[in-house]
Amino acid sequence: MKIFVIGAHGNIGQLLIPKLVAAGHNVSAGIRNEAQATEMTALGATPVSFDLTKQPKELAPLFAEHDAIVFTAGSGGKTGDDQTLLVDLDGAVKSMAAAKIADVKRYVMVSALFVEDRAKWPESIKPYYAAKYYADHWLEFSGLDWTILRPGTLTNDAGTAQFTMQPTGGKVARADVAAMIQAVLEKPEQTIHHKYSFLNGDLPIQQAIEQAD
Repeated sequence: MKIFVIGAHGNIGQLLIPKLVAAGHNVSAGIRNEAQATEMTALGATPVSFDLTKQPKELAPLFAEHDAIVFTAGSGGKTGDDQTLLVDLDGAVKSMAAAKIADVKRYVMVSALFVEDRAKWPESIKPYYAAKYYADHWLEFSGLDWTILRPGTLTNDAGTAQFTMQPTGGKVARADVAAMIQAVLEKPEQTIHHKYSFLNGDLPIQQAIEQAD
């Protein structure tokens, strides 16, 4: 597949790209800062200057001729709530609109565990959870062939390739989130229009996905 990764320079993006490239996929790495281009090339991707503050009609040509889009971008913890709104919510929704203009149906969203339950939103990052809640909701009604991934607390631990899809709260390695993204991209017939909440656990990835279904 030809896959466009939004947020390619982020922690998950940089773990995802080598996995996709090793599997034979062609990856376009959407980056905000052109200084990051060399790193993306070294990972095997084609760097593409991509600004989520632009209008959908400006973003759409960058998606042309791609088979799938992965949204793993985020404004980051060092920005204010205004950027969370503009990137994690409005930027995500604009990328969905751009995907429709470009006629790219497949769209994988990296969200967050318990985002669908307001009672469980962490007090310290409620604006982030609100942004993710509404972005997920918009995606569900977008008409795209979506999959929503809701990992638990992210860590930089080594990947285990072991999962549970019935989480009550806990952690998951970013490397394993990248593995889950790859898995759902490569199993569209099984994962389209599904939402997966997951942590590290004791099931191999394919078995975990089948159990969740």
